[in-house]
Amino acid sequence: MASIFLLQRTQFIPAPLEQVWDFFSNPGNLAKITPAYMKFRVTSPPDERKVYPGQVITYTVCPLAGISLEWMTEITHVQNGDYFVDEQRVGPYRLWHHQHHFREVPGGVEMTDTVHYRLPLGWLGRLAHTLFVKRQLENIFAYRLRVVQELFG
Repeated sequence: MASIFLLQRTQFIPAPLEQVWDFFSNPGNLAKITPAYMKFRVTSPPDERKVYPGQVITYTVCPLAGISLEWMTEITHVQNGDYFVDEQRVGPYRLWHHQHHFREVPGGVEMTDTVHYRLPLGWLGRLAHTLFVKRQLENIFAYRLRVVQELFG
């Protein structure tokens, strides 16, 4: 039986919604909030537009032992200032569905990331999840939380 895993994180950001949306809806900022050891690099042509439905973004990433992987996501849904969704088209996961939600609250923005994901390889994928994938994703999102706090105060 294949398992679909869930990772959900909520963070308060003490900044105006427009400023937060401008930062997170710009794919060029992804590398800024990804740990350096991942060697994350956007490889699609520079695009100064905000995320839009149908946008394809390509990357390289080294999630394990310096092994470089190609990753392609598509922005499937966007409600400006409210949310956007990216879904993996090519990459290390069998399923990757990442929702980014933004809600204006007193003093700033509440940002919630909801990721549903599934690993390939059946029981081997579930074992890899237990041994390192879950912890690695939690560490990546903890890193993002710290960097966002530094960037926005």
